[in-house]
Amino acid sequence: MSETAHERIETNLGLLVILIVLVVSIGGLVEIVPLFFQKSTTEPVEGIKPYSPLRLEGRDVYVHEGCYLCHSQMIRPFRAETERYGHYSVAGEFVYDHPFQWGSKRIGPDLAREGGKYSDEWLRMHFMDPRSVVPESIMPAFPWLAKRKLDVSEIQRKMRVLRFLGVPYTDKQIADAPAEIRGKTQMDALIAYIQGLGTDIKTTR
Repeated sequence: MSETAHERIETNLGLLVILIVLVVSIGGLVEIVPLFFQKSTTEPVEGIKPYSPLRLEGRDVYVHEGCYLCHSQMIRPFRAETERYGHYSVAGEFVYDHPFQWGSKRIGPDLAREGGKYSDEWLRMHFMDPRSVVPESIMPAFPWLAKRKLDVSEIQRKMRVLRFLGVPYTDKQIADAPAEIRGKTQMDALIAYIQGLGTDIKTTR
């Protein structure tokens, strides 16, 4: 490129912005588009099942209470991480997540392999009063979750939308969903969600 053209680009703000957007767009497409055609990122790993209605509700609680702001669900492929948390996270584990909750925060522990690590009662106490079981914890308490009943009116709509996005829910699963969560609290749902994290891939590796 001649010096004159270079100067023209640097002194023309509009042209510079357009060229930057063009270059970033091309780079993004080159990196992102191939991922949509790789089996490792688009197909579930063996043993992965769609969330049950209770776990699906628990995932919504996890999101709206902001748990993802402090907890990652992505184990990086480094020795220090795999020795502490287990097998590194793979995209096929999260194909039914819309969106996935990998995150990057490590204020609290990584939750990718938490399923079954603690009992339901331990988790309940932890949510009610974190320092009663982990004295050094800085997590706030969430006692209101034990009082809030799940709203059964929305679960079928959620599951239909997820089925449209590719989650293989059956008509029977959708029809039975309200009965499965009726009378349950948001804390019940959150515990069910946490207890399921990483358990499917554990059984296949």
